[in-house]
Amino acid sequence: MDAVTDPAVREVVVMKSAQIGWTELLGNVVGYFIDRDPAPMLLLQPTVEMGEAWSKDRLAPMVRDTPALRDKIKDPRSRDSGNRVLHKLFPGGHITVAGANSPAGLASRPIRIVLCDEVDRYPPSAGTEGDPISLARKRSTTFWNRKLLMGSTPTVKGASRIEAAFDGSDQRYFLVPCPHCETFDRLRWENVHWDEGAPERAWYACAHCAAVINDADKLSMLLRGRWEASREFSGVAGFHINELYSPWVRFGDTARAFVEAKNSPEQLQTWVNTSLGETWVERGDAPTHERVAALRRDYSMGEVPDGAVALTAGVDVQKNRLVYVVRAWGYGWQSWLVEFGELWGDTEQPEVWTQLSNVLGADRHGFAVRLALVDSGYLADMVYQFCRMTPNAKPSKGHETLAAPIRSAQIDVTMRGMRVRHGQQLWHVDTGYFKTLVHSRIDWPQDQPGAWAIPSDTPDEYCRQIVAESKIVLPSGKTVWKRHDRENHAFDCEVYAAAAAKVLGIDRMRPALQPAGKAAEEQRQESNSTGSSFARDW
Repeated sequence: MDAVTDPAVREVVVMKSAQIGWTELLGNVVGYFIDRDPAPMLLLQPTVEMGEAWSKDRLAPMVRDTPALRDKIKDPRSRDSGNRVLHKLFPGGHITVAGANSPAGLASRPIRIVLCDEVDRYPPSAGTEGDPISLARKRSTTFWNRKLLMGSTPTVKGASRIEAAFDGSDQRYFLVPCPHCETFDRLRWENVHWDEGAPERAWYACAHCAAVINDADKLSMLLRGRWEASREFSGVAGFHINELYSPWVRFGDTARAFVEAKNSPEQLQTWVNTSLGETWVERGDAPTHERVAALRRDYSMGEVPDGAVALTAGVDVQKNRLVYVVRAWGYGWQSWLVEFGELWGDTEQPEVWTQLSNVLGADRHGFAVRLALVDSGYLADMVYQFCRMTPNAKPSKGHETLAAPIRSAQIDVTMRGMRVRHGQQLWHVDTGYFKTLVHSRIDWPQDQPGAWAIPSDTPDEYCRQIVAESKIVLPSGKTVWKRHDRENHAFDCEVYAAAAAKVLGIDRMRPALQPAGKAAEEQRQESNSTGSSFARDW
């Protein structure tokens, strides 16, 4: 509430657990602006029906029972009172209550104070008008002293509005002192302990001195607590609070609720969202990084194992580096990781691209990279320029889903807008298709054709990045890939390397058609030296 009245704060974001006084806070803010700083206000609820319920059950009783407000808003039974369920007038301003699902409630009126409740329950679009928060925010652009307040219990990581807003704030946490060592710290779930079979008698253990903190200590700790930002302030004040701070909820209550929910993913997600105020990390069917590490075999990075017939590469472009993988292929999608690397440097400068050219042009025991797909989602012009100068590299662009796993389009045009024949090709990649392929090969039986392998000296960071995303099903029923770890570049590179193999027709190879012995070696050398097509090789 102090942040709402701080002139330096333009937005307030609260990511919270349930039942911590948020609804009361909203009422206090509304009452303050009606009584002390009249202004046009908009309170946005997920639906119109929820807006009506808030107005009737929360706003109306507050106005009725608060002397400072009672005379500011007229009795709705009087003629021309200007007092309706979803729109109430007061001297100097008004408050409109709207639903995020109704574009009509987000139109016309200029608004100085925008209050958004339970934003993670908002629909993706208000009708056909677009994001409801963006629409509400635009209503306040003409006010120099505008204010936006949004709060919610979070939902799924990567799909949570309140998490995204909190990530863009100064991220304030409430620090309380240990009653034993006086060290200030956040209350975290991992420090709650209980004896086996007795979660209702749980206690909190100080992370610094390990002393036992009981429920009786909580009130004095809260009274001495303070908010502390973990990031630089830039006009957005962000607050996170969980159920462990609540004076009305014992540590044992939270622990018992966890024990009851832990065996059901749906109940556990509800507990994480509403008790811890944290997003649910939905890992779907993603394998673990330990499972990726188990694919290590008896060869070293840079070696091309027996059975390989072609190499492809995938390249991910970042601001300060290029990340790449080189992968060897055999029949039936059998594959071996040959190289994983990072080329550090400013990717807007030519030096790092020269390094990539050397990587893609290197001879690897008689093999050369047949095709490399370079992600053009960032610095597209640099990627196009590089690919025009590098015969075995092509630009690519990822999409969540396509009608076909991969397709190409000509991007070079003449001055008249006509496409240049044999000009630059952009390969459009169905990333969902190839991510599923990569993860399926991690759990592929090693004694079956099509198994994948990685070198014995593959770094652990590669293994973690390969499982940095997982396929989940949203509440809407839509299946999407969500990232739950910061770094996923190796996974992206593997996707493009696999897509390059698809372009070359690796998936259509058959072992019976492969030449053996000296003839195989001669044909492989011819293939890599002349760039002949796969149709001629097999």
